[in-house]
Amino acid sequence: MKKLTIIFIAIFGFIAQAQVSFTGTILVEEGENSLPLEGANVYWLGTQTGTITNQKGMFSLPFTGVNQKLVISYIGFKSDTLSINDSKAIRHLLSINTSDALDEITLTQRRKAIQKAYFETQNIINVNSAELLKAACCNLSESFETNPSIDVNFSDALTGTKQIKMLGLTSPYLLITEENIPMVRGASQAYGLTFTPGTWIESIQITKGVGSVVNGFESIAGQINTEIKKPFSDVPLFFNFFTSANGRQELNTHGNFKLNDKWSTGIFIHGNQRINKVDRNNDSFLDVPLAKQVNILNRWQYTDAQKGWVSFGSFRWMKDDKQIGAVGFSPTSDRNSTALWGSEISTARFDSSLKVGYVFPEAPYQSFGFQSAYSNHKQEAYYGFRQYDINHESFYANLLFNSIIGNTKNKFKAGINFSYDQYIEAVDTFNFNRADNSAGAFFEYSYDNLENFSLVSGVRFDTHNRLGNFITPRVHIRYLPKENIIIRASIGNGRKAANIFAENQTLFGTNRIISINQNGGDIYGLNPEKAWNYGVSIRKIFSLWGGNGDITADYYVTDFTDQVVVDWEEKGRISFYNLNGKSRANSFQLALDYSPFKALNFRFAYKNYDVKTTYNSGFLQRPLQAKHIFFGNIGWETDRSIKGGQWRWDLTFHAVGEQRLVDTIRDLRDSYAPAYGLWNSQLTRALSQKFEIYTGVENLGNYTQKNPIVGVDDPFGINFDSAQVYAPIFGRMLYAGLRWNL
Repeated sequence: MKKLTIIFIAIFGFIAQAQVSFTGTILVEEGENSLPLEGANVYWLGTQTGTITNQKGMFSLPFTGVNQKLVISYIGFKSDTLSINDSKAIRHLLSINTSDALDEITLTQRRKAIQKAYFETQNIINVNSAELLKAACCNLSESFETNPSIDVNFSDALTGTKQIKMLGLTSPYLLITEENIPMVRGASQAYGLTFTPGTWIESIQITKGVGSVVNGFESIAGQINTEIKKPFSDVPLFFNFFTSANGRQELNTHGNFKLNDKWSTGIFIHGNQRINKVDRNNDSFLDVPLAKQVNILNRWQYTDAQKGWVSFGSFRWMKDDKQIGAVGFSPTSDRNSTALWGSEISTARFDSSLKVGYVFPEAPYQSFGFQSAYSNHKQEAYYGFRQYDINHESFYANLLFNSIIGNTKNKFKAGINFSYDQYIEAVDTFNFNRADNSAGAFFEYSYDNLENFSLVSGVRFDTHNRLGNFITPRVHIRYLPKENIIIRASIGNGRKAANIFAENQTLFGTNRIISINQNGGDIYGLNPEKAWNYGVSIRKIFSLWGGNGDITADYYVTDFTDQVVVDWEEKGRISFYNLNGKSRANSFQLALDYSPFKALNFRFAYKNYDVKTTYNSGFLQRPLQAKHIFFGNIGWETDRSIKGGQWRWDLTFHAVGEQRLVDTIRDLRDSYAPAYGLWNSQLTRALSQKFEIYTGVENLGNYTQKNPIVGVDDPFGINFDSAQVYAPIFGRMLYAGLRWNL
């Protein structure tokens, strides 16, 4: 209580000391529309007081009195000087510089494909679409291979699915959203990241530590938000073809149509298949699944910038089928028999969403928004004699209002949201059905002195039919002791309902006995998960030998006050029970990003994870979690203006330390998998602004885990286990593709 009192005293002290601010929005014409201009310079003439516009083209400056001259400039546009006589907000349109002296615009520095936020209070990393082109990025789960903040590894030896971790915790502890609407959750936790094609993604925002209270209470270790390409700004027609040595073929095409000056629509079509049977390690099981997916998205966009309205509507249908198991398995003849072990996983999903936003034309600092989404996820699967079917129907709605308190140094967000989830699960011979609903209200206050300090403090209250009534506080602070040093700190808590089967579908690729040690909770007889996350980040920006770079140190701690423990420690059994003791995830990362000149970039990171949980057998390091990881990336690209097109080349290295193994017939408990290194590389040739071809290799050193499936000789016996995977199953993999923008 004493700490909360100090926080609130500080907040109201900032409000009392706040100065009058001058705000506005800078726009640029594109066709018949006016679009916000990000990165424009705005400053008072003859002073050092200035700022740059944000993604919405908005800025805020201290108002120093009447008869002031405001200068607005941006490369390639005419600079304007305005006479300001009062503090009323402005909307100003910059004009393109058409003077004869400006025949072309010369770029002195490229915008980095991965950008660490400078002005944001939260620790946010922005990844644009250029970064996604640096690897064999076919879906969202494969979009993080060149990003040191996210760890990617295979979840099992059968499905070929990649799982992600951040701060030493798996994706269920991350809030994964699509345009700030919760997306990969519940039934889609295991495979949901593979349902968003990489070519659909415009950008990704990665938030380390607890997220904003605006987006809900489920974010514990962080948030990953994806922005899908917009019909209004995307190219009219896009075509992409991809093929790889492991038999995967993929086709993507986007078509966008501007119906008039306000309405645009886009059709996104994705298809992939793998029909070749591959067994390089000769264990008689497929190294990668046979698979087919069809994914269709229709987006609508309405924009009326002059009146302040913008809205998006989306409809998506997806069908995904996988066959895994023995090379010779035939579903028609071998299902429900002991001849060969096999599995089929079939998923059908429908998503729809609506977003409506309004910015008050006379008060651009004030707006409201409405978000809603509906999804139906139906998965039917069998694994040998095991069965797992789940039908998850979900609805989400969020109403949000943004404004200021006195001036734009003091802003707030307030709103309410509602969510409903119905789960129908069949696990072997048991049924687990439930309906969850929650309603919440939130308030988030932001203070920015426009110089070197900003704060975001939020709180939300939720009532949930299974988690009860609870309060979620979160605080983020940003401080600049010098212009080139940024210090961030955050603290907050979160909670979630553990969907133990949907989140741990690797268990069905085993014959382990499932044991749930119920304690009277409302979710599988278990209590919900609760955790506090707190951390600090220090970033130093520097110039060296004519180049620019930064070095960042992060340290985050996640302390669970309650957790559903997933216990693989006992041979032949997997147990679920509530935590009785300590559980923590300590994450340290030291990262260096340096560009000696604009054509070359180096990115290195060292990560240390201390992730321990109290199991029935003791306080142990989490299995299959490396304590030490090293990451390196070198990127090189020629200037696009060079005759004949552009070359781009990337080389990425991952060094993964020892990982603790659980007790199986092959391994003893507390034995360790060996450390290993992986090399990936890609070369792209852009023949023009519209057409490029690329080729690459994953796992250049051809490193694989030997005998990845435990008990492969007796797949129907109690010792069969395909979940103990610490390294790649498939060795060196070549791929190639082309991209064509029309």
